[in-house]
Amino acid sequence: MNEGQVLDGFRSWFAGYVAAFYTGDSAYDRNIRLKEEHTAEVRSNAVRIADALGLDSRDRLLAEVIGLFHDVGRFPQYRQYRTFRDSDSANHAALSAKVLLGESVLGGLPKEERDLVVRAITLHNVFLLPAGLEGRLRTHAEIVRDADKLDIWRVFIDVLGLPEAARPSAAGLGLADVPDCSREILGNLLRREMVKLDRLRTLNDFKVLQLAWIYDLNTLPALRLAKERDIIGRLSATLPRDSEIDRALDAVRAYVDERLAEGRP
Repeated sequence: MNEGQVLDGFRSWFAGYVAAFYTGDSAYDRNIRLKEEHTAEVRSNAVRIADALGLDSRDRLLAEVIGLFHDVGRFPQYRQYRTFRDSDSANHAALSAKVLLGESVLGGLPKEERDLVVRAITLHNVFLLPAGLEGRLRTHAEIVRDADKLDIWRVFIDVLGLPEAARPSAAGLGLADVPDCSREILGNLLRREMVKLDRLRTLNDFKVLQLAWIYDLNTLPALRLAKERDIIGRLSATLPRDSEIDRALDAVRAYVDERLAEGRP
């Protein structure tokens, strides 16, 4: 099969796979739709990043396949646990790998590429990529992580703009929507550090965690897209304002400007 046929087969499988998770219950299905739409956007982001990096047609295909399949574990996760919070359920990246291997979804790819796809997917949600990761695997792990973050930002910002009753129930991870913002987590942002999920107490903490993801973007194309989409401005507009929050936000903006000016990956 040529590359177009391989992709068509994967897209067709994914469409049928997701369709089986819809139930007709609007509140439940809102969460399934959230992840189906997220997958489409991550796939698009991954292709855009791969093109900007000048990858060849085969690696462009792999970037798209990884984007398409990176979250297939989210659907059985939500069906069984009614949450997208891994700490309250199961590691969704490991579930994704289990689905792909258990259903032999990747049979149209050579073994080396099958292994790369599965490994990149298992790495897409780790706190930090392991030291020493090299070559094509590192490239694809970085692309899917960046593509994922870019769309999680879109989803989260869109959800924040909805009336509370219309929000997908799992989108806020069950965190309290109160005015508080943890000083400890703001300190992470100010020091240009990532924030660990288990430190979150409020929805505002989750917003700060997502702002800190800027420090973990791997590719310049993704960083440019984040700036073009005004991720920092749109997220910061939803936070309460005080001098400590303003200082932390200034640190994020300065980091982006410095990195883009230097042109460093």
